[in-house]
Amino acid sequence: MNSHLIDKDTSSNELDRLAQIAQDVVALAKARGASAADVSASIDLGLSVGVRLGEVETVERTRDRGVSLCVYFGKRKGSATTADLDRASIEQTVEHACAIARHTEEDPANGLADPELLARSLPDLDLWHPWSIEPEAAIALGIEIEEAGRSFDRRISNSDGAAVQVGASLIGYANSDGFVGTERGTHHSLSVALIAEDSQGMQRDYWYDTVRCAADFTSAASIGRKAAQRTLARLDARRLSTRQCPVLFVPEVARGLIGHFLSAVSGGALYRRASFLVDHVGKQVLPDWLQIGERPHIRRGHGSTAFDGEGVATHDSELVTDGVLTRYILGSYSARKLGLKSTGNAGGVHNIVVAPGSEDQQALLRRMGTGLLVTELMGQGVSLITGDYSRGASGFWVENGEIAYPVEEITIAGNLREMYANLVAVGNDVDPRSHILTGSILLERMTIAGD
Repeated sequence: MNSHLIDKDTSSNELDRLAQIAQDVVALAKARGASAADVSASIDLGLSVGVRLGEVETVERTRDRGVSLCVYFGKRKGSATTADLDRASIEQTVEHACAIARHTEEDPANGLADPELLARSLPDLDLWHPWSIEPEAAIALGIEIEEAGRSFDRRISNSDGAAVQVGASLIGYANSDGFVGTERGTHHSLSVALIAEDSQGMQRDYWYDTVRCAADFTSAASIGRKAAQRTLARLDARRLSTRQCPVLFVPEVARGLIGHFLSAVSGGALYRRASFLVDHVGKQVLPDWLQIGERPHIRRGHGSTAFDGEGVATHDSELVTDGVLTRYILGSYSARKLGLKSTGNAGGVHNIVVAPGSEDQQALLRRMGTGLLVTELMGQGVSLITGDYSRGASGFWVENGEIAYPVEEITIAGNLREMYANLVAVGNDVDPRSHILTGSILLERMTIAGD
């Protein structure tokens, strides 16, 4: 895996090179008449290994690199990218971006980030942990994960395979206001999907772990066993009759529910008036016991960063306080469209933390009493404009606070406005494998469509 880019010293040299490339491209754009420009130069390295039934299926190394730039001629904007760091290719890309800008309409919201918002310091967020595993060792690890699952129970009849993925990213960013920033980060994952079979049929499920540092992985065998347990638990699944009942989302599903909320309060949807939460800053949107904050500087966090995609400094801030929406999620363009300031979210959010409650998932099941535990969602039936929500689901029917039996081929439906207002509790079983950090979420009531 291109090990010459993995160790600390050579990665620092590469970061310096990428930062210089970004600055050189800014200078090229200015020399061709641009009034402003910003540039990102990046290198992404990867090793991906897949095994199935104890045999190697894929071994893939990747080394992607590129330059992405935006140029401004007053309030006219042009963008272009290249996957080549060669000087001639970069010059051609700059020409393309400038040609586009010269022929586009002016937009008053166009332009670089406000200079006073740019990052002044770049703290070390402990994101760089290269994993120098050789393909042979990665293959052995994948086989170990799969074998732990396949040998767990005789009803595990097949496998969709195990995967080991290693990744590293380096980026240099510069703009014509003099900002230069670099970042590097690693991201690694282990996963397996298994198939179980009995007289009633077959079921499939999976498990995975994803980390910044390989030393933080749970054991390979535990991932295989967890996948096997989840797959076996789905056997003999039933359908439900149509009804209304409480619903408990497990953490890895609950973060999708939070993701819809983030999309609804993001600038692009707001200035297009395409969100059911337009003009809701300062209004109650969630129960008054619920807090949601953004924490961009969590060490080893999946969404940690010192600056956003425009060089704007990131900082801890509240998104929801006592159930009240305190701000939107904005980059510079969407902020100007709304007459506001960037919140440092060009490119997305950075570690959203939903304040956990005091109860674990078992306690929330007991509080729910009778209802549906959702462990998987399918489909894209969510409208941010109206808030209407309808998705395929599977999970477990719960009676008297205990799992009674697995369920499948059902649809859960509601409206996000009402769903958010009627949240009952957030668990303390926070899933750390994402930049959206939440525990299980219990909703008062949803409609279940089945037989």
